[in-house]
Amino acid sequence: MTRWQAFKDSYFLYSFKRDKVAVTSFVIFLLLLVMAFSAPWTAPHNPYDTATIDIMDSNLPPAWMDEGETRFVLGTDIQGRDLLSTMMYGMRVSILIGLGAVILQAVLGIFIGLVAGYAGGRVDAFLMRLADVQLSFSTLMVAIFISAIFQTAFGAGRYEQMAVPILILVIGLAEWPQYARTVRASVLGEKGKEYVEAARVIGLPSMRIMFRHILPNTLSPVLVISTVQVANAVMSEAALSFLGLGMPVTRPSLGSLINSGFEYIFSGSWWITLFPGFLLVLLVLVINLLGDWLRDVLNPKLYKG
Repeated sequence: MTRWQAFKDSYFLYSFKRDKVAVTSFVIFLLLLVMAFSAPWTAPHNPYDTATIDIMDSNLPPAWMDEGETRFVLGTDIQGRDLLSTMMYGMRVSILIGLGAVILQAVLGIFIGLVAGYAGGRVDAFLMRLADVQLSFSTLMVAIFISAIFQTAFGAGRYEQMAVPILILVIGLAEWPQYARTVRASVLGEKGKEYVEAARVIGLPSMRIMFRHILPNTLSPVLVISTVQVANAVMSEAALSFLGLGMPVTRPSLGSLINSGFEYIFSGSWWITLFPGFLLVLLVLVINLLGDWLRDVLNPKLYKG
């Protein structure tokens, strides 16, 4: 039996096809991904090309309203950029930051959780107390603190150029304890089993036992956490950008678009904030719904640790 045939006959796919919410969420998420990453070719305008932007087009309402223009379906923002195109480009930035931050969280958290759970004793106590200290502060507080330090150190101009990698680093460093605690709980349940004892008896090094034998058995809860954490990272980026500590207005993300239009929402230009806000809510909602489905399909007891 081929791997593809095994996948088609698996309980995973069977459960997915029977869950209408999961199927709908996956289709919407796939459409959003295609919209975001095909933006350079499918977006009506390029918000980074200043030669195509006219400040006289600023604050135009959506095409179906009075004074709206058909070339700007969802209207324009305060800089005269087509809002639909800017949202497509901005969603790509938000998703890239979310994925990058989750990869960093996973690398840090999985390594620390493996070491803590396998080594035990003082090493475990120290690493988990470190995680507890970080968890005692809100994620947003840690992210704001680190982001403010970067802006002060590099200056506003340099920060704009490095905003994406800095936000990935900031959000990644703020969220790794979630992975560490979950992986540690899984390792504690695995390290006393016979296959681990056999690996020790034949003289395999600890690092190989942890990464080649124990780690694969912790991937189910890690996958569930990763799905949820992508949504959290996207929300963290949006919150930081809304507070002025994330993506600059000149490099749109969903958060910076919401921020740029917020002061104009009561003056009548509601579309600048409302449409990016709706897109952000939709993106986070479908990711969370997929995460809930994964949690139910995979081992929920293992996920809860």
